[in-house]
Parts: sequence; C-alpha cells; structure tokens
Amino acid sequence: MIADVNVFGVFINGGLVTALAAFVLLLPVRRLLAWATAYRLVWHPALFDIALFVILWGLVAFLLSGFPGFAITVLG
Repeated sequence: MIADVNVFGVFINGGLVTALAAFVLLLPVRRLLAWATAYRLVWHPALFDIALFVILWGLVAFLLSGFPGFAITVLG
C-alpha cells in the first residue's frame, strides 16, 4: 500500500502522485523517440506510449518506495 501525500492539508493518493510523475517523465521520452524517428519501428504508437507510461509508473513507484510517506508495507 502506498501512503497518501499531504499537500497543504489535502491528502492525495500516492498512486496519483506517482502517475503524475511518470507522465511528466513520459513527455520528454516521447519527444526524444519522435525526434529519433523510433516510432517508425512501432506497430501501434498509442499502445507503445501506454506501455511506456506503465513502465515509467512502475519505475517511479519502485524508486519512491524507499522514502518515508511512500513506504510499501508487506504484512506477513
């Protein structure tokens, strides 16, 4: 479970925060791929963008899991 983030007294879901960070990272990556004409090699660019977003989202969530407030707890 990812903890909520307190933004000026408003609690925002940690998943939403990590998704927003992944989207911000996705924008320059898409621009770089378009500049390098890598989309010519992709069958369906929209599906590729969604997959890239999911990969970046997982990476951001994994990297932020070590910080307080983003701790992922496993009960066992």
